[in-house]
Amino acid sequence: MARDVFKKTWVKYALATFGIASVTAVLLPLRGHINSTTVGFAYLLIVVFVAILWGSKPALLASLLGMLSFNFFFLPPYHTFRIADPQNWVALASFFITALAVGQLSARARRRAEEAEAGRVEIRRLYEGLQSAFERASEAEALKKSERLKSALLDAVTHDIRTPLTSIKASATLLLEDRESSEQVEKLNAEEQQAMLRVITHGADRLDRFVEGIVDLARIESGDMRLYRNWGAVEDIIEAALAQSEPLTREHQIKVLVQDELPVVRVDSRAVTEVLYTLIDNASKYAPAGTTITIAANRVADDVIEIAVEDQGPGIPSSLRERVFERFYRAANDGMTSGRAGGIGMGLAIAKGIVEAHAGRIWIDDAGSGHGGRLVFTVPVGDDELPRSADGPAQPESVESQSKIER
Repeated sequence: MARDVFKKTWVKYALATFGIASVTAVLLPLRGHINSTTVGFAYLLIVVFVAILWGSKPALLASLLGMLSFNFFFLPPYHTFRIADPQNWVALASFFITALAVGQLSARARRRAEEAEAGRVEIRRLYEGLQSAFERASEAEALKKSERLKSALLDAVTHDIRTPLTSIKASATLLLEDRESSEQVEKLNAEEQQAMLRVITHGADRLDRFVEGIVDLARIESGDMRLYRNWGAVEDIIEAALAQSEPLTREHQIKVLVQDELPVVRVDSRAVTEVLYTLIDNASKYAPAGTTITIAANRVADDVIEIAVEDQGPGIPSSLRERVFERFYRAANDGMTSGRAGGIGMGLAIAKGIVEAHAGRIWIDDAGSGHGGRLVFTVPVGDDELPRSADGPAQPESVESQSKIER
């Protein structure tokens, strides 16, 4: 390697010498027709090129050789290094100093250019390294999220699939054994058989809801959900949600507060009912038995209806109010007490997707009483006017519209 460096260095010096020799060979036949200033500028040009191309040391050699060639070939008496005219001493000294300065300045400019290029290369390398580090960090974060999702799904499978399956299996086994047993064994009475069938039905419903939740989450995540909007009354949506959640609220008092003369809304009634059911379900889980769950609906703007579910439970800390809408996140894991076993953290994530698909918003407030939680969501009223029939008064029109959510 040292030999290669040495070889390259001597090539530079040889090229500098060759440049001075070439200019001398070209100008020598014209010696009687050109003045010394032209010769000096020609040599100076070679020094500049040498400095730019090969650096300061070859330029210094070119300056020295140029001065000697200028003196020997172009200043009288020719072919000697003796100078007869004192003015030629001044010209020769001026040439050498100028050539030396120009050569050094050109070499310095070349070094600055090389340093700038090296800086650009280093900046590009650092940028690429930083980009690579960000990509690795993103991959690591994605992997971490994937691991958390796998853990949540495993927990869901363990709890929300195995538990109802165990109940279904145990109840079905008891019924089969009772049917196949001999006459001497005491049989299950009709009430006990009915209880076993209820356990099976409840377990099957729980599994069905789990599967529906997974499908809904997948559709929301992929943006492949569709809303079927129809005109309907807010009171009907609340009534449907309460009927669906009746088994969950038997130990609670239910209060419904609906503002007078609420306009009908153009929404996917089934989807909004599911949102309200989820909020009621959440309230019934965390509110103690015997407390009141309040459902309120009000018009907060000309085109927005606000529906809220308020409970008298422990409430949700401010630090968790955004996280509870994340998929598979369960606030009970952070020390919140619960009257019933919590779900797997899909309900509020699905509710958020449905509300946002309606161009609404969902959030959590403190209860008006200062104790408990208040989950609130909004939906737009819809078109300003209902379609009218040819006979007169406005009639709700069944309108099927597509958004980015399908249920």
